[in-house]
Amino acid sequence: MLEQNMSASAMANVLIIDDETQIRKFLDIALRAQGYKVLQAENGQQGLELLALQGADLVILDLGLPDLDGFDVLSELRSWSSAPVIVLSVRADEEEKVKLLDAGANDYVTKPFSVQELMARIRVLLRQAQHVVVESAVYDDGMLKVDFAHRQVFLNQQLISLTRKEYQLLTLLAQHKGQLITQPQILKELWGPTHQEDTHYLRILVAKLRGKLNDNAVQPKYIITEPGVGLRFLNNY
Repeated sequence: MLEQNMSASAMANVLIIDDETQIRKFLDIALRAQGYKVLQAENGQQGLELLALQGADLVILDLGLPDLDGFDVLSELRSWSSAPVIVLSVRADEEEKVKLLDAGANDYVTKPFSVQELMARIRVLLRQAQHVVVESAVYDDGMLKVDFAHRQVFLNQQLISLTRKEYQLLTLLAQHKGQLITQPQILKELWGPTHQEDTHYLRILVAKLRGKLNDNAVQPKYIITEPGVGLRFLNNY
């Protein structure tokens, strides 16, 4: 059973947003032991930025954060992300649980909690959220290969590691190769309709993706920036 759980969770990314160092360490150890990849944030703003730039399959959110109220973090997150959210709180008020679920939380766990119960809830939410999209096309120009079906990217026949957002951007561009995609279109696709002014997210993401593709902004092989307009993916077939 453990091997099956680890196999199923091997590629799942979990973001922990909690200001208590010991809780983050405890969850990090427990999650990694089950095969999950883990991102950690010690406050709400850092958590939102990590989710925006790197993505996550599931979020564990503490309500008692030092900078933002947990409800505000949940509300902001839900405006552009559909990732399942498990809320952690020392408060077990029934009315609060209903408010959190109505605000977009998927589950609620009261501190102190059983790690076995938390892991079971995580597995349930990940199964519910899993949408298998079969892509028949493969982009392959002899150097760069994007296997949409298996969500793998190869450069010079070497598998390269991309974050979820980097892969989403590359997929969006490669599936519309040769076409100009505007900044608002990209921001809406990757972060939702309320983030069409957050162009700094996109600048950071493009720079990271270019670095992994050995691409050059001045003499691009793949990603062309149309200043003030958007991005275009070179058709190298």
